[in-house]
Amino acid sequence: MHQNVILITGASSGIGFDAATELAEKGHRVYAAARRVELMEPLREKGIEVLRMDVTDYQSMAEGVQAVLDREGRIDVLVNNAGYGFFGPVESVTMEEARRQVEVNVFGLATLCQLVIPIMRKQRAGRIVNTASIAGRAVFYFGGWYHVTKYSVEALSDAMRIELKPFGIDVVMIEPGAIKTDWGTIAARHLAESTRGTAYESAALPWATTIDWAYHSDLISSPRVITRAILRAVDSRRPRARYRKGRLAGTVVFLHWLLPARWWDAMMRSIGKMKIKK
Repeated sequence: MHQNVILITGASSGIGFDAATELAEKGHRVYAAARRVELMEPLREKGIEVLRMDVTDYQSMAEGVQAVLDREGRIDVLVNNAGYGFFGPVESVTMEEARRQVEVNVFGLATLCQLVIPIMRKQRAGRIVNTASIAGRAVFYFGGWYHVTKYSVEALSDAMRIELKPFGIDVVMIEPGAIKTDWGTIAARHLAESTRGTAYESAALPWATTIDWAYHSDLISSPRVITRAILRAVDSRRPRARYRKGRLAGTVVFLHWLLPARWWDAMMRSIGKMKIKK
């Protein structure tokens, strides 16, 4: 197997942490990046290079990319994994928070691509793996701004895939379904906080409870499912454009395509009203 030099963001926890570990164990040279460097000490102990990187800070990203290039002379794979979810009604989520979510999930990803593409283009080879989501293919109740970011990742990835193929650069999307990480807990907390005392509270709090319950249940897939998809995206000679993995991923996308809009909307509103047995 060819040893790739890989830069992966969002590596301090969850999918990013797991993927960095597995990629290194496969023999790749892995540079794991995140804001919270202290959480990546276990990665450092495994021989993985650790970088402090804030995907809302251009200087931080530019310095991180340059550090890899100075050490290795090349970057073969960029795995854009950093991101988070802030759920809440479009009306209630502040523009400051909406902009931050777009900054992290979209512009951070796009900026790293802009920094790495010239390197890969000069190499005449490279691969960009973007962690998108089924949230970029279907909209859930109170997920408006989060979905804006993930639909954007889908569009950017499709555009880059067309543009970069002539230069030997592949662009691949990972579309996770429900994966057992801190994402669900954070999204549920944000939803409850952003709707407390508003006209949406009576509908949003049960939905937040449902999200939190689901992400602590056995209904949710392990991050290892997505790690395996990332490994395939990195190691395949001819990778697919999309790897859709995780519990309910295929079902959700199919139902969103199949159902009339009013049926989908009604189904979304009804899920939050389910009686949860804890």
